[in-house]
Amino acid sequence: MRSRALIGLGALTAGAALILTGCSGAAGDSAQAADAPLTFASAPLGDDPTAQNPIKVLVELMEEETGREVEVTDVPDYLAVVEAIRGGHVDFGLMSGFPSALAVNTGEVDALVAWPGSPDPVSTCIVLEDSPLKSLDDITPETVIAFADPASSSGYFMPVYTLDQAGLKKDVDYKAMFSGGHDMSFIALAQGQVDVACTAVIIAEMYDSDMFPFSKGETRSIAKSESMPVSTTILVSSKMGQEKRDILTAAIPEVFSAKNGEALGPLFAGTRGGEVMIEPGNDIFKPFVRIADIAGVDISDLG
Repeated sequence: MRSRALIGLGALTAGAALILTGCSGAAGDSAQAADAPLTFASAPLGDDPTAQNPIKVLVELMEEETGREVEVTDVPDYLAVVEAIRGGHVDFGLMSGFPSALAVNTGEVDALVAWPGSPDPVSTCIVLEDSPLKSLDDITPETVIAFADPASSSGYFMPVYTLDQAGLKKDVDYKAMFSGGHDMSFIALAQGQVDVACTAVIIAEMYDSDMFPFSKGETRSIAKSESMPVSTTILVSSKMGQEKRDILTAAIPEVFSAKNGEALGPLFAGTRGGEVMIEPGNDIFKPFVRIADIAGVDISDLG
């Protein structure tokens, strides 16, 4: 049963296998050597070449903490991160709650480290300040809403659930569009291609940044979601050897600590500075089942 749990993964990441085939740092036999690099899959965060790159900072901190080289494989979206881990192309990836729940339900991916969510809303749906939309009551079947990625917790699952709870069904009561990333949703909103952009609350507060290119007062929220039980996880292959598991579980709490919070930017913000859970098991993801079902994804056999 569990092998079918990542419904639509192949379709959503069409071409991902081809992209990953030629990646360096594949986790084959040579990757088990004591001095082998640690390999990390990264989905896009933002495109501003002048901004400090939090992935580069993460690599530097991980190398300092582990004494090993860390290699990054860039992949197009969140589900491609999962596929990279499942396929043995990389050692670990950083992921939010919903794609983590999807991943561990395959039986091929483990949550090595996780951070609990806060009691605060996770997602917000924003409009431009001069938009005629004042609340969800103003949404019509012609309203175009941008979602970041079909596997994004804050940019898809939580806002779709929020809209559904308000009586708004996707592709019936509004038009859904996947932009490809939070930053791309904001570009679409600024250019008038969409009426609403649903994103993470923490990103919508990063005014005048490469992630959120609006100044305070240029946008406003018309809806916020519930909280999530898990904010962020570090995912690894279920086949990962114990040595690498020990290295990562020792290094990650040190890397994702308050002293590095500013440098890690949105990567640290995603953990919400919460207490680290080491090898938490699958039970922490069970609250996601109900919300995932609203988005059309079945993880009801999560064990």
